[in-house]
Amino acid sequence: MLTVYGIKSCDTCRKARKYLAENDIEFRFHDVRDDGLDVQMLKRWSGRIDWQKLLNRQSLTWRKIPEVDRSGMTESKAFALMIENPTLVKRPVLESDVFIAVGFSEKRFAEFWKKD
Repeated sequence: MLTVYGIKSCDTCRKARKYLAENDIEFRFHDVRDDGLDVQMLKRWSGRIDWQKLLNRQSLTWRKIPEVDRSGMTESKAFALMIENPTLVKRPVLESDVFIAVGFSEKRFAEFWKKD
């Protein structure tokens, strides 16, 4: 089963959920702010995709973090920041047995569910 991790109020997550629903792709939505985010999830994702792709360095939250905390970023520092500030997770994160993807692109999503 596909799980979409994101935040309900995030426009990008809404677009992804709308795309999935319109294309009859079954999924479960997990709000990282309301339903939780933990280090086990982040480690599981980073085992399949580079942890740096999970960190949203374009977010307002990122810009509010002091430069001293942003410099010399490591996986463990990033995970601690993401757990403390779930809005630092680049969204949405789509996880299935077959793939993991970060961010929304209609073209890329279409590739995942191409019909042969």
